[in-house]
Amino acid sequence: MTDLMIDALPIGVGATLFMDVIALLRRRLFGIPSLDYAMVGRWLGHLPDGTIVHRPIDNSRRVRGESALGWAAHYLIGIAFAAVFLGLTGAEWLNRTTLMPPLVFGVLTVLVPFLVLQPCLGAGIAARKTPRPNVARIRSLFTHTSFGLGLWIAGLGYTHMLPG
Repeated sequence: MTDLMIDALPIGVGATLFMDVIALLRRRLFGIPSLDYAMVGRWLGHLPDGTIVHRPIDNSRRVRGESALGWAAHYLIGIAFAAVFLGLTGAEWLNRTTLMPPLVFGVLTVLVPFLVLQPCLGAGIAARKTPRPNVARIRSLFTHTSFGLGLWIAGLGYTHMLPG
């Protein structure tokens, strides 16, 4: 378990960073906005009060430090996703970092925002309550696919830095 977390930390951070760079490029080149992680922080900040679902999160009271909280959660989730991925693939994938397993895993991780985060933020399952749900879905799918690609790239980088 300790080795798994040691491996998951740089791979998860690297994959999340790659995803964020892609999101930044999408915003700068095409004007496509990404998730405001302050809203994730706001959601997390309201959990101790017992508020799980917001209608929508934009109408909920701001939480002190919500942006920092949201960004920290974003990276911790990326590390957790990497740990799950490595737990499923084992050391075998690290010994042979192929593209398809992390890419498929990245695509599957879109189920978390579709089924958990978006409903809790007031957007409904798979963003069905947003003005343009299909656009939101495609953006989420693209983002999580880029996370999967980031897992592969971070995995390659990580394994090439290991001794032996």
